[in-house]
Parts: sequence; structure tokens; C-alpha cells
Amino acid sequence: MDPIAVTAASGLRSRIQSLDMLANNLANATTAGYKLDREFYSVFGEEDGSMGGGTKLPMIDKHWTDFTQGTLDPTGNPLDLALSGKGFFAVNGSSGPLYTRNGSFRVSPKGVLTAADGLPVRGAKGAPIKVQPGAAIEINADGTVSQSGQPVGRLEITDFKDPSVLTKMGNSYFRADPSAPKSIPAGTSVAQGRLESSNVIAAESAVRLVGVMRHFEMLQKAITISTDMGKKSVEEVARINL
Repeated sequence: MDPIAVTAASGLRSRIQSLDMLANNLANATTAGYKLDREFYSVFGEEDGSMGGGTKLPMIDKHWTDFTQGTLDPTGNPLDLALSGKGFFAVNGSSGPLYTRNGSFRVSPKGVLTAADGLPVRGAKGAPIKVQPGAAIEINADGTVSQSGQPVGRLEITDFKDPSVLTKMGNSYFRADPSAPKSIPAGTSVAQGRLESSNVIAAESAVRLVGVMRHFEMLQKAITISTDMGKKSVEEVARINL
């Protein structure tokens, strides 16, 4: 197989993966607490000689998540919370705790503090936080939840020394390996009445998208040229000189 075509096809595959990732980032540019994805590129060295020997194939080694903090935008809603600093809010998922930077919370009819999708927000000991529906809620910088001047619970705020232990679940949640060491982040404070915006910079992502599209077009052209060269070679070899 023509190594030029093989290398270009491998590049096309990595560019398609980049397009999917960039499209998802742009789609979540306004999702509270969303953390954008980036990629590590690498090359795969072909060693068995099946493609000419020594062929280097471009590939995406892995995706990684950029946990840079977004801006804290005021909303005026006392149930909107944002973290200034490291760490995550925690909620009780169907198969264990999930972690998020999206603090858009609600109070259920049963008086349980929940995320927007109904998952219970975890208190400091993992139990849901119960409040009086309809009563004013105050949340201090340390995550203490109070009503009528009396504390009713404290938000669980968790950090991980190694962010690579976190796996994305949907657009706002992360799941951690149960054995991953956890900690309480130092210097982190809870801001009531604010939401953390996505850390996607739309202009940057759009520029990267244009660049990927240009790479895609060049690789397609390389495959076309390689195909034409192969066809020309066959035609020249098969020609009978009279």
C-alpha cells in the first residue's frame, strides 16, 4: 500500500477526532461549569514493513481535560453556586458519587437540595442536604447551608491531586476511581448567586476548527495526488512501445 496514502488517511482519522472534540467544545460554550477537552498528538511507528517500513502514522494519543476556572457570573439566584478555586461539588449518582463545577441547584418538593437534573447534592458526610422548601437559604463561603440563621448542612467540596483520575460523564459531571485519593481544597470558597461559566473560548475554538478543516483538505488532496500517481504508474508500465 502506498505509504503516502496510508499516512494521509491516518492524519484524516486524527483530524476527524479533533473535529468531533472541537464541535463538542463549541456546543458547550455556554454550559455552566463545562471544561473543554484538548488532545495530545503522537505518531505510531510501523515496524512490520507491510507499508514500506519505517512509516510514521499520526494519531491522537489521548484526550485531556483543561480544568482552568471559568469566570464567575452573577445570576441573583441564591441556589446558583460557584467555586472560586480548585475542587468540585459532589452529587449522588445512580452508581456512586459524581463531581461537577456546575452549581445550578434546586430544592425538590421533598426539601432535598439537588442538581438541575434532580441528583441529590452531597453534604459533608455524603448524605443529601435537606432544607425547608420556600424558606430563604444562605450559603457561606465554606459551604455551610443555613436557614433562619441555623445551619442545616454543609456542602461536600472535593479535590483530586491527580485530575487524570476523573472521567467525563456527560457535559457537566466527572466520575473518579473509588481508590483515587481525595482532599479538601485549601483556599476554595463558595460564591452564592453566581455560576461558573464554561472555560471554552469560542474565538479560539473557532480558529482551531478552521485550522483543522484546512489540514483535512490538504490531506484529502494528498490522497488524491497519491492515487493519481499510482494510476499514472500503472498506465505507464502497461503501455507497449511500438
